[in-house]
Amino acid sequence: MHSHRSFFNPPAQPHDVVDVLERALGDRAHEGAAADALVGTALHDDDREFIERCCLRVGTRAHSGSPLLGLAALCLGHSARRFGRLGDEALALVRSLAARAEADPQDVDGRALDGLDDVRSFLHVW
Repeated sequence: MHSHRSFFNPPAQPHDVVDVLERALGDRAHEGAAADALVGTALHDDDREFIERCCLRVGTRAHSGSPLLGLAALCLGHSARRFGRLGDEALALVRSLAARAEADPQDVDGRALDGLDDVRSFLHVW
């Protein structure tokens, strides 16, 4: 018997999403809500710099092994696709998280590599 997973894109989030992210950084029990908030923001918010700040907050402060690390890089890849650019700090974070994922997938999951691929594809860097 196969289990079926459903996929959905989380909806847009108000800018108080930062509170959701902070809760998850302090308590891993809130990581699911933070993941939805981060993806919803990356896919729907029109403020590229705000998206980058959210991803930088998570990508630099989440604990090793947190699914939010790879997701932060992936969301920056979404932002690169949507806006055609990323700031220098965001670019450095994507590269760093992808390198960590290659070195130890238990530290950062493979979505960081997907984020790096998106950045390379849409921004034609590296």
